[in-house]
Amino acid sequence: MVRGIGRPGSVALGLAIDRLAGEPPDALHPVARFGTGMERLERRLWADDRMRGAAFAGVGVLLAAATGALAGDLVGEDVALTGAVAVSSAGLALTRAARTVARHLDAGDLDAARRALVNLVGRDPSGLDEGEIARAVVESLAENLSDAVVATALWGLLGGAPGALAHRAANTLDAMVGHRSARYERFGWAAARLDDLLGWPAARLTAVLVALGAPERARDILAACREDAPGHPSPNAGVAEAAFACALGLRLGGTNRYGQRTELRPPLGTGRPPRAADIDRAIGLVRRSTTILQLALAGAACLEFVAGRWGP
Repeated sequence: MVRGIGRPGSVALGLAIDRLAGEPPDALHPVARFGTGMERLERRLWADDRMRGAAFAGVGVLLAAATGALAGDLVGEDVALTGAVAVSSAGLALTRAARTVARHLDAGDLDAARRALVNLVGRDPSGLDEGEIARAVVESLAENLSDAVVATALWGLLGGAPGALAHRAANTLDAMVGHRSARYERFGWAAARLDDLLGWPAARLTAVLVALGAPERARDILAACREDAPGHPSPNAGVAEAAFACALGLRLGGTNRYGQRTELRPPLGTGRPPRAADIDRAIGLVRRSTTILQLALAGAACLEFVAGRWGP
């Protein structure tokens, strides 16, 4: 059905499938199965050593890329790319999880909102008030728009199914072992740096999409990404969060607790602190940015089709 539509069309279709149908159940989800397999490999390979960690990350990314290449041989490159993008992106799951937190906040149930928040962020939700929960959700929407939608599309466009799956593998491995802790300080270093590298262009593209989605603030959004984002500990999340903060007229950043570890994030944006109602505004920004990306891909697919049909 999708054979012959090219990479832009295949990526656009994969994003549309995710946006309409969402992710498959964990028992059937290829990314979840990948994570389970890599957990087993980690138990065998772990050592407090960067080289062991690099081998772990390398095996995971190469396995994912090889899977994408094999799928292309079996069903065709366009079909494989559509499927890879559909299972690697998580736009619908992201907005659904955010909306669940918002509903609990609207009902005044902070405990339920904190429980739902763990599906979006890795920070400790205990003790967070309404404003801090809303901040966590908005920051997660910004970061995951970049990681779970834009980066998937970009690497699918550049590298086909192998590219989309390799990026998703790197991002999954970073979530597993890339965080700072006594266990993963060395072992997770390679996974974290690889995810930073692969996510770098997508974060900048995300800022552009956000600026297009909020054109009245476009100049300020791009300025905030240049001026505020460098203070963030992540070279990519800071860019996406700064863009969201400026687009929504908010101030993000602050103190985040991760178990026994506490991080003080610099302020991003000069607006007011987030409130529960801002979650829906941030969801709307995710959807507008995704739509702009899909329209750009569809336009590129049309141009590619016309050039192929009428070109020399």
